[in-house]
Amino acid sequence: MVSPFARLPRSVRVVEVGPRDGLQNEKALVPTEQKIRFIQMLAGAGLPVVEATSFVSPRAIPQLSDASDVMSGITRLATPSYPVLVPNVKGMERALAAGARAIAVFTAASESFTRHNINATIAESLANFRPVVAMAQREGVPVRGYISTVFGCPYEGRVETRQALDVAQDLLAMGISELSLGDTIGVATPNQVIDVIGLFTEEGNIPVEQIAVHFHDTRGTALANVLAALQSGISIVDSSAGGLGGCPYAPGAAGNLATEDLLYMLRGMGIETGVDLEKVLEATSFIAPYLGHMPTSKYYQAAMASV
Repeated sequence: MVSPFARLPRSVRVVEVGPRDGLQNEKALVPTEQKIRFIQMLAGAGLPVVEATSFVSPRAIPQLSDASDVMSGITRLATPSYPVLVPNVKGMERALAAGARAIAVFTAASESFTRHNINATIAESLANFRPVVAMAQREGVPVRGYISTVFGCPYEGRVETRQALDVAQDLLAMGISELSLGDTIGVATPNQVIDVIGLFTEEGNIPVEQIAVHFHDTRGTALANVLAALQSGISIVDSSAGGLGGCPYAPGAAGNLATEDLLYMLRGMGIETGVDLEKVLEATSFIAPYLGHMPTSKYYQAAMASV
């Protein structure tokens, strides 16, 4: 009998988004020194990508108003990448001045969400990115593109998959090297994940190697969706230590897929990540007292209950 998991990748690149996408939705303001320590602990756990912060307007997300101080304060290891989110040329200039050597831009597959999130249409957001990507190319800085609401929108409901594909193709055409498909409100189910990835790779002719998945666990389906994505050839998965975060512009959205939960599943299935699960647990344990609530990671909660 052929195993249903025979097509799974041998290794997965885990993109840790806790310090940025995680903390940006936490109500308690975390001190800069603790953010820096959190980032360094995650990098020390072997995570190949640790998304450090965001150079958006401090008025928009006060939690990340210390972006420049965070970037100048971290002691960078040789292997990990420390990307930052930038919304426009001004943010890009600040990011480069702070020493950023990898960036990400963000838009959405639904017009309503884009307007609420960045006060622009999808077309306007893409236009804002073009000079940013051009600057990045001149600097030799790779650019990742986040597409929110691929599987559903808090304002519009279900999103037509071809809308997401159109946005993805526009991003790739301007020079984006990697796409992260976001389930912003945590409504996706495994069959939908398979359908979306199939459309992107088959009809859209987008190499599966350029696609990452970013699931929120609002309805408890994040790990099931990851498994469906892996079976579809995906080998890049976003997650957040402790399950921190969600989305400040998606009412009711629960936290991200927890890095610990993801690592536990992958390790149990014999899929390599190069990440030390227990060191990620230590990082979550370090940041937890500054959050004002228990991290949502099931692995973390089980570990704390056994202490």
